[in-house]
Amino acid sequence: MDGVLVDARDWHYEALNYALEPFGMEISRSDHENRFNGMTTRAKLALLTQERNLPVELHGLISRVKQDRTLRIAAARCFPNVHHLILINRLKSLGIKIGVYTNSVRETSEYMLRHSEILPLLDCLITNEDVPRSKPAPDGYLKICERLGHDPSETLVIEDGDYGVQAAESAGCVVVRVAEPKDVNIEAIGPFVEGLL
Repeated sequence: MDGVLVDARDWHYEALNYALEPFGMEISRSDHENRFNGMTTRAKLALLTQERNLPVELHGLISRVKQDRTLRIAAARCFPNVHHLILINRLKSLGIKIGVYTNSVRETSEYMLRHSEILPLLDCLITNEDVPRSKPAPDGYLKICERLGHDPSETLVIEDGDYGVQAAESAGCVVVRVAEPKDVNIEAIGPFVEGLL
Protein backbone atom coordinates (compact mmCIF):
# COMPACT_ATOMS: atom_id res chain seq x y z
CA MET A 1 0.00 0.00 0.00
CA ASP A 2 2.49 2.66 1.16
CA GLY A 3 4.62 3.63 -1.82
CA VAL A 4 2.48 1.62 -4.26
CA LEU A 5 -1.15 2.75 -3.98
CA VAL A 6 -0.72 5.62 -1.52
CA ASP A 7 2.31 7.91 -1.52
CA ALA A 8 2.60 7.66 2.25
CA ARG A 9 6.22 6.69 2.86
CA ASP A 10 7.13 10.24 3.88
CA TRP A 11 3.99 10.52 6.01
CA HIS A 12 5.22 7.65 8.18
CA TYR A 13 8.68 9.22 8.32
CA GLU A 14 7.29 12.59 9.43
CA ALA A 15 4.91 11.04 11.94
CA LEU A 16 7.51 8.82 13.59
CA ASN A 17 10.03 11.66 13.89
CA TYR A 18 7.28 13.82 15.40
CA ALA A 19 6.69 11.14 18.04
CA LEU A 20 10.42 10.60 18.67
CA GLU A 21 11.41 14.27 18.94
CA PRO A 22 10.37 14.78 22.60
CA PHE A 23 12.79 11.97 23.51
CA GLY A 24 15.73 13.48 21.63
CA MET A 25 15.65 11.02 18.77
CA GLU A 26 15.27 11.29 15.03
CA ILE A 27 15.54 8.96 12.07
CA SER A 28 17.62 10.50 9.29
CA ARG A 29 16.27 10.72 5.75
CA SER A 30 19.00 8.31 4.65
CA ASP A 31 18.11 5.73 7.32
CA HIS A 32 14.43 6.10 6.47
CA GLU A 33 15.02 5.41 2.78
CA ASN A 34 17.69 2.73 3.13
CA ARG A 35 16.90 0.89 6.35
CA PHE A 36 13.51 1.70 7.85
CA ASN A 37 11.27 2.00 4.76
CA GLY A 38 8.77 -0.84 4.73
CA MET A 39 9.31 -1.88 8.36
CA THR A 40 6.50 -1.91 10.86
CA THR A 41 6.58 0.79 13.54
CA ARG A 42 7.11 -1.99 16.08
CA ALA A 43 10.23 -3.17 14.20
CA LYS A 44 11.55 0.39 13.84
CA LEU A 45 11.21 1.00 17.57
CA ALA A 46 12.87 -2.31 18.39
CA LEU A 47 15.80 -1.34 16.18
CA LEU A 48 16.05 2.06 17.87
CA THR A 49 16.08 0.31 21.24
CA GLN A 50 18.83 -2.03 20.09
CA GLU A 51 20.98 0.62 18.41
CA ARG A 52 20.23 3.83 20.34
CA ASN A 53 18.90 2.58 23.69
CA LEU A 54 15.35 3.88 23.23
CA PRO A 55 13.59 2.66 26.41
CA VAL A 56 11.18 -0.18 25.66
CA GLU A 57 8.61 1.33 28.01
CA LEU A 58 8.24 4.27 25.58
CA HIS A 59 7.27 2.08 22.62
CA GLY A 60 3.54 2.14 23.35
CA LEU A 61 3.36 5.91 23.77
CA ILE A 62 5.48 6.59 20.69
CA SER A 63 3.37 4.16 18.63
CA ARG A 64 0.13 5.87 19.68
CA VAL A 65 1.44 9.36 18.94
CA LYS A 66 2.89 8.19 15.61
CA GLN A 67 -0.43 6.56 14.65
CA ASP A 68 -2.42 9.68 15.51
CA ARG A 69 -0.02 11.90 13.58
CA THR A 70 -0.08 9.57 10.55
CA LEU A 71 -3.88 9.74 10.39
CA ARG A 72 -3.81 13.54 10.70
CA ILE A 73 -1.30 13.80 7.84
CA ALA A 74 -3.35 11.37 5.74
CA ALA A 75 -6.51 13.42 6.36
CA ALA A 76 -4.81 16.38 4.71
CA ARG A 77 -2.99 14.58 1.90
CA CYS A 78 -4.75 11.31 0.99
CA PHE A 79 -6.90 11.55 -2.14
CA PRO A 80 -8.01 9.22 -4.95
CA ASN A 81 -5.56 8.57 -7.79
CA VAL A 82 -7.53 8.36 -11.03
CA HIS A 83 -4.90 6.13 -12.70
CA HIS A 84 -5.16 3.60 -9.87
CA LEU A 85 -8.95 3.62 -9.98
CA ILE A 86 -8.93 3.06 -13.75
CA LEU A 87 -6.42 0.22 -13.39
CA ILE A 88 -8.26 -1.51 -10.56
CA ASN A 89 -11.65 -1.21 -12.25
CA ARG A 90 -10.18 -2.60 -15.49
CA LEU A 91 -8.67 -5.55 -13.61
CA LYS A 92 -11.99 -6.18 -11.88
CA SER A 93 -13.79 -6.13 -15.25
CA LEU A 94 -11.45 -8.94 -16.36
CA GLY A 95 -12.49 -10.99 -13.32
CA ILE A 96 -9.16 -10.54 -11.54
CA LYS A 97 -9.26 -10.56 -7.76
CA ILE A 98 -7.40 -7.78 -5.98
CA GLY A 99 -5.88 -7.74 -2.54
CA VAL A 100 -3.59 -5.51 -0.54
CA TYR A 101 -0.98 -6.72 1.92
CA THR A 102 0.69 -3.98 3.93
CA ASN A 103 3.07 -3.67 6.84
CA SER A 104 0.82 -0.89 8.18
CA VAL A 105 -1.72 -1.46 10.94
CA ARG A 106 -5.36 -2.03 9.99
CA GLU A 107 -6.66 1.36 11.19
CA THR A 108 -4.19 3.27 9.01
CA SER A 109 -4.61 0.91 6.07
CA GLU A 110 -8.38 1.12 5.99
CA TYR A 111 -8.30 4.89 6.47
CA MET A 112 -5.91 5.51 3.58
CA LEU A 113 -7.54 2.99 1.25
CA ARG A 114 -11.00 4.38 2.03
CA HIS A 115 -9.89 7.96 1.30
CA SER A 116 -8.21 6.73 -1.90
CA GLU A 117 -11.55 5.10 -2.87
CA ILE A 118 -9.77 1.76 -3.22
CA LEU A 119 -11.07 -0.09 -0.15
CA PRO A 120 -14.50 -0.97 -1.63
CA LEU A 121 -12.79 -2.43 -4.71
CA LEU A 122 -10.66 -4.93 -2.77
CA ASP A 123 -11.41 -8.61 -2.38
CA CYS A 124 -9.00 -8.89 0.55
CA LEU A 125 -6.91 -6.73 2.89
CA ILE A 126 -4.14 -8.19 5.04
CA THR A 127 -2.22 -5.97 7.47
CA ASN A 128 0.73 -6.57 9.77
CA GLU A 129 -1.80 -7.31 12.51
CA ASP A 130 -3.11 -10.33 10.58
CA VAL A 131 0.13 -12.32 10.33
CA PRO A 132 2.62 -13.71 12.85
CA ARG A 133 5.59 -12.31 10.91
CA SER A 134 5.50 -9.15 8.80
CA LYS A 135 7.57 -8.35 5.70
CA PRO A 136 10.20 -9.46 4.77
CA ALA A 137 8.69 -12.81 5.85
CA PRO A 138 6.34 -14.30 3.22
CA ASP A 139 3.43 -14.88 5.66
CA GLY A 140 1.21 -12.04 4.43
CA TYR A 141 1.55 -12.92 0.77
CA LEU A 142 0.90 -16.58 1.45
CA LYS A 143 -2.20 -15.64 3.45
CA ILE A 144 -3.56 -13.29 0.80
CA CYS A 145 -3.03 -15.90 -1.94
CA GLU A 146 -4.93 -18.43 0.17
CA ARG A 147 -7.80 -15.97 0.80
CA LEU A 148 -8.03 -15.07 -2.89
CA GLY A 149 -7.85 -18.73 -3.90
CA HIS A 150 -4.74 -18.36 -6.06
CA ASP A 151 -1.46 -20.20 -6.19
CA PRO A 152 1.39 -17.77 -5.43
CA SER A 153 2.99 -18.57 -8.80
CA GLU A 154 -0.19 -17.18 -10.46
CA THR A 155 -0.24 -14.04 -8.31
CA LEU A 156 1.21 -10.72 -9.48
CA VAL A 157 2.55 -8.55 -6.67
CA ILE A 158 3.42 -4.88 -7.11
CA GLU A 159 6.01 -3.72 -4.57
CA ASP A 160 8.23 -0.72 -4.02
CA GLY A 161 10.61 -1.71 -1.22
CA ASP A 162 13.21 -4.36 -0.51
CA TYR A 163 11.24 -5.93 2.36
CA GLY A 164 8.11 -6.28 0.23
CA VAL A 165 9.97 -7.68 -2.78
CA GLN A 166 11.74 -10.19 -0.55
CA ALA A 167 8.44 -11.24 1.06
CA ALA A 168 6.66 -11.68 -2.28
CA GLU A 169 9.52 -13.58 -3.89
CA SER A 170 9.86 -15.85 -0.83
CA ALA A 171 6.15 -16.62 -1.14
CA GLY A 172 6.70 -17.63 -4.78
CA CYS A 173 4.76 -14.74 -6.35
CA VAL A 174 5.54 -12.91 -9.58
CA VAL A 175 6.86 -9.48 -8.60
CA VAL A 176 6.82 -6.14 -10.40
CA ARG A 177 8.89 -3.50 -8.63
CA VAL A 178 7.88 0.16 -8.87
CA ALA A 179 9.65 3.26 -7.61
CA GLU A 180 6.53 5.20 -6.60
CA PRO A 181 2.72 5.18 -6.92
CA LYS A 182 2.71 6.97 -10.29
CA ASP A 183 4.42 3.89 -11.77
CA VAL A 184 1.35 1.77 -10.99
CA ASN A 185 -0.69 2.05 -14.18
CA ILE A 186 -2.14 0.02 -17.03
CA GLU A 187 0.99 0.38 -19.18
CA ALA A 188 3.28 -0.99 -16.46
CA ILE A 189 1.02 -3.87 -15.44
CA GLY A 190 -0.42 -4.69 -18.87
CA PRO A 191 2.38 -7.01 -20.05
CA PHE A 192 1.68 -9.29 -17.06
CA VAL A 193 -2.12 -9.42 -17.38
CA GLU A 194 -3.80 -10.88 -20.44
CA GLY A 195 -6.42 -8.58 -21.94
CA LEU A 196 -5.46 -5.52 -19.89
CA LEU A 197 -3.88 -3.57 -22.76
